Amino acid sequence: MSGPGNQALNVNAGIGGNADLQITNRGSDWYWAVCAIMTVSTLVFAGMSFTRPRHARLFHYITAAITLVAAIAYYSMASNLGQVPIQVQFSRPDSDKVYAAGTREIFYVRYIDWAITTPLLLIDLLLTSAVPWPTILITILMDEVMVVTGLVGALTHTSYKWGYYVFGFVAFLYVFYTVVFTGRGHARHLGGSIGSTYNMCGVLTIFVWFLYPIAWGLSEGGNVIHPDSEAIFYGILDIIAKPVFGVLLLLGHRKIEPADIGLHVRDYDHPLSAHHPEKHHNGTSATPAV
Repeated sequence: MSGPGNQALNVNAGIGGNADLQITNRGSDWYWAVCAIMTVSTLVFAGMSFTRPRHARLFHYITAAITLVAAIAYYSMASNLGQVPIQVQFSRPDSDKVYAAGTREIFYVRYIDWAITTPLLLIDLLLTSAVPWPTILITILMDEVMVVTGLVGALTHTSYKWGYYVFGFVAFLYVFYTVVFTGRGHARHLGGSIGSTYNMCGVLTIFVWFLYPIAWGLSEGGNVIHPDSEAIFYGILDIIAKPVFGVLLLLGHRKIEPADIGLHVRDYDHPLSAHHPEKHHNGTSATPAV
């Protein structure tokens, strides 16, 4: 045991079924560490909301919700809960027989997390560039297709899992197009802090999201890496995609008013500043995101 205080694997042994190949205490310790990062990030983002008037807190609330859901998911995985053993398609024996497993531990709670948090991430990002709501909604639908097919593929032990992988990757390409081309075009038109914030967060998001299919192929898909390595791979990606993304986004929004991106929210505490459109740095008003 890497840490005498971590008894999660012992306490929850057998819950959901024991896989031949599952996380060790080192993997559990790492999941606890990521859980702590997500929890602290939630408190930080919630605290940052108090530096803004109520009508300008939407992005703080969304971003805090993202890391809160992630914290719960990582709490579950650190506790070795929210998982199920699935027969592997490829056995990967080595000298220690670590990979010579009939079943591998699959954390379905990870996909529940993504089904909630990735649409919120897209809302954070696409609202920043004032993309119309119909575009946002269809992009969220494609994102959910991506997550659900990833889950179904992970739970499939035959080669048919790769069919789901292809469906999911095609859906991801649609998300990629929306973020890189549609959203970026809107952000460039608005310019100023909106353009720079969107470009920075958009590039980060797409770069990190491109690595998730690789992580899936090496872990749930191909059974190439150990679940502990899977934990590290996904954990690093989630830290970048959620807390790091959140910090960059919220710092950028310090110079962006809701009206600048077409969000007109009535705030009775600040009636004059809440629903009157602001002018951009280039003297033009934003197109409402409706």
